[in-house]
Amino acid sequence: MPQDPFAGTQSGLQSPALHIEAITPDDTTDLARVTRAINVAQAGTLRVITATGVTGDVHVAAGVAFPLRVRRVLATGTTALGIVGLS
Repeated sequence: MPQDPFAGTQSGLQSPALHIEAITPDDTTDLARVTRAINVAQAGTLRVITATGVTGDVHVAAGVAFPLRVRRVLATGTTALGIVGLS
């Protein structure tokens, strides 16, 4: 196992993501963890519920980590594909 010189430090919002989670949009189920950012394979719209409970649409470009803290990606209104949550 490789050494991690940062294992004993606290992670902040500006720190690199530690977890990657494939996201399947769902109108009723929250994600396992709130994201720090979202990346998509194919550009489009994400209809999300943010960490603070606000629902809205965001257009995201493919291959760019978009700094967005969300608890749910809704199926209705989402057109982007290959969605990955970074946290």
